Amino acid sequence: MGVDVRRTVEAVWRMHSARVVASLIRLVQDIGLAEDVAQDAFLTALEQWPRQGIPNDPAAWLITTARRRAIDFIRREQVRDSKYAKLAVDLQQACGSSADAADEDLLSLVFTACHPILSQESRAALTLRTVGGLTTEEIARAFLVPTTTMGQRISRAKRTLTAAQVPFAVPDADELPTRLSAVLEVVYLIFNEGYLATSGDQWIRRDLAEQAMRLGRILAGLMPREPEVHGLVALMELQASRFAARIGPDGRPVLLPDQDRSRWDRTLIAHGLAALARAQSLGKPLGPYTVQAAIAACHARAPRFEDTDWETILALYDALTQLVPSPTVHLNRAVAVLHLDGPEAALAAVDALRDDPRMGRYHLFGAVRGDLLARLGRYAEAVEELERAATLAPTPPERTMLLERIAQLQARAETR
Repeated sequence: MGVDVRRTVEAVWRMHSARVVASLIRLVQDIGLAEDVAQDAFLTALEQWPRQGIPNDPAAWLITTARRRAIDFIRREQVRDSKYAKLAVDLQQACGSSADAADEDLLSLVFTACHPILSQESRAALTLRTVGGLTTEEIARAFLVPTTTMGQRISRAKRTLTAAQVPFAVPDADELPTRLSAVLEVVYLIFNEGYLATSGDQWIRRDLAEQAMRLGRILAGLMPREPEVHGLVALMELQASRFAARIGPDGRPVLLPDQDRSRWDRTLIAHGLAALARAQSLGKPLGPYTVQAAIAACHARAPRFEDTDWETILALYDALTQLVPSPTVHLNRAVAVLHLDGPEAALAAVDALRDDPRMGRYHLFGAVRGDLLARLGRYAEAVEELERAATLAPTPPERTMLLERIAQLQARAETR
């Protein structure tokens, strides 16, 4: 098989595998079996398409082939005649199945993979596997764990869903808000691990962030009337627009004030602003992702750091603290206070968080507080705070950046 042909087949599979698996789960009611059957259909495509050509409707071909494999499997395993008959009928209707039904199947797959019965880590892995189309090896690399560990995690998740008889369906209207929140949480978890890695040698994992954005766009297409879905897409795309400027030529992190904004991705910014406008136009109360996207939009619209609309950002953070009263949000709000009211007011806001045990484990708390102390000329205290932050930094690039800042402050203190 030529390399180009194989890549084409693999690209088609990456695009359509989630829909194939989703259509099978509704029939066989077992996510593991559905995935096995779908993989068998993919192998068949690798064998036949180089000789016969890629079908006009690759997704329909894969679904039809997969359903035939499911029938063969059920016949071999002598599963109930009623299920076999149902599959046979469905096979005849495969070519006539509506796009709406396919979309509902895919949406059902997303909610099943993100079911709250699973741990957050398992939800993220299973979502990337079944909806994102990544291999177990790719997911293992993304989360920096051995392939066997990730394989076991995904297998346990499938067994848990089967044993608990989790229905393959979109939740009812009364359950949807809570369940949708869990889905968006998983997608944002994946994005954040790419945007600001919590482990490994890299500060940014673009491949992981791009997978999260792809999942978000799928959700936005399937749930066009849900503002928080569009809000999350906007947030991710606006944040991702800065990727090229967040790493310097020497591979070191570049913080927002020092970034070359000509390197920001204007296409992603335009898409993000459009998604934000869509979220705001739906006439529903804005949720935390949309508010965060509005904050990111303020940065995206500013031609220079000095032009940032900090008043609007502070107002948005005030709203966000009502929606998500977490210490991290309050810490970010303190940065806006810094640029409006100065370092003393910002330090008072940060110090109000010192008794929260979560801040004692969060390196950015020490980084922000150390910066504020340095701005006030309290260099010895700043060094002490930054040294503590450096010991907590999750990646070598962040640790190096903090250590360099410490050296700068120590030199400055010696010249006083």
